[in-house]
Amino acid sequence: MKEFELKYGCNPNQKPARIYMENGRELPVEILNGRPGYINFLDAFNSWQLVKELKEALGMPAATSFKHVSPTSAAVGIPLPEDLKKACFADDIKDLDSSPLACAYARARGTDRMSSFGDWIALSHECDAVTARLIKREVSDGIIAPGYTEEALEILKSKRKGNYNIVKIDESFVPDPTEKKQVYGVTFEQGRNNFKIDRQLLSNVVTKNKELPEEAVRDLIISLITLKYTQSNSVCYAFDGQAIGVGAGQQSRIHCTRLAGQKADNWHLRRHPAVLGLPFLETLGRPDRDNCIDVFISDDPSDVLDGDNWKKYFSVRPERLTGEEKRRYLDGITGVSLGSDAFFPFDDNIERARRSGVSYIAQPGGSIRDDLVIECCDRHDMVMTFTGMRLFHH
Repeated sequence: MKEFELKYGCNPNQKPARIYMENGRELPVEILNGRPGYINFLDAFNSWQLVKELKEALGMPAATSFKHVSPTSAAVGIPLPEDLKKACFADDIKDLDSSPLACAYARARGTDRMSSFGDWIALSHECDAVTARLIKREVSDGIIAPGYTEEALEILKSKRKGNYNIVKIDESFVPDPTEKKQVYGVTFEQGRNNFKIDRQLLSNVVTKNKELPEEAVRDLIISLITLKYTQSNSVCYAFDGQAIGVGAGQQSRIHCTRLAGQKADNWHLRRHPAVLGLPFLETLGRPDRDNCIDVFISDDPSDVLDGDNWKKYFSVRPERLTGEEKRRYLDGITGVSLGSDAFFPFDDNIERARRSGVSYIAQPGGSIRDDLVIECCDRHDMVMTFTGMRLFHH
């Protein structure tokens, strides 16, 4: 297939629309089911690059959940502890531990479930039946992977009344070294960002504390590769083999750090005993539970607790989780890694990151205030590396 006609572009008024190979070659994808749209393919090709690079960098199965051309999370295939399975709504998936790929997607989808509603999925390896069963019950637009087992394909084809978008990518495909796009009729051309992110990139430790454990190396690599395919400005928090908070497309870097930090805090709070023990009505659907949890752990949970509101969601009215209780829980968290796609211009980013348990940081460096940022890290005994490489993505 050299060309695929799309229903429309980003919006219904943008017609005609298609994807094709400018050099006349075959497209590197096969559409196995459904009819993906313009934004679907933008998500598909960006998300595939992300999981492909994670697989190559860490030698592990990887998955990502994408929305509007940025990842909500990305993860590698590490088994989930029981409390995380419950927080990710994956504790009832049979044989979850037998599939590293399913574990990767359970983590990626479970990180920011509000943002992942209606996501595009990318898998680094052939989709198996366990992963397909996990995907089947989530609200999702489509998936891209290098292959599907026969059972997995049949499971996925049953989604969305048989219209679920399933794309197979040729994993041997290598794009041209230069890429082009048009804006307002003007053609832009640049070299592809083939910069390799690996352990060596983290060797320039600039803080007094230079202890960088292998788990932190892994998480910093996950963070940086995630940022490589996130709309800039962007910051990513990572922990235990997954991105736990992505702040994308913000004009100010501190706003990226705050947004990603709040998402990381929410991810941690989903594992709080008070949240895991919420007495949901058995009839309450998964998306409604997600919304309810998001409000319950917010600064103002009145929409789900005040008056008779709680009766819409719970069999018994739960006790409010106070700000002091949340802060005490979050203050016990350490060992979080953080990556930034460009340098930190002020130390306020470090102070905010510390409040979300960040112990390890990777950023390009190069600010005129690098000394102040390093000094702030030293004050909190944090480890920071300068990668020397910006990772803007637009």
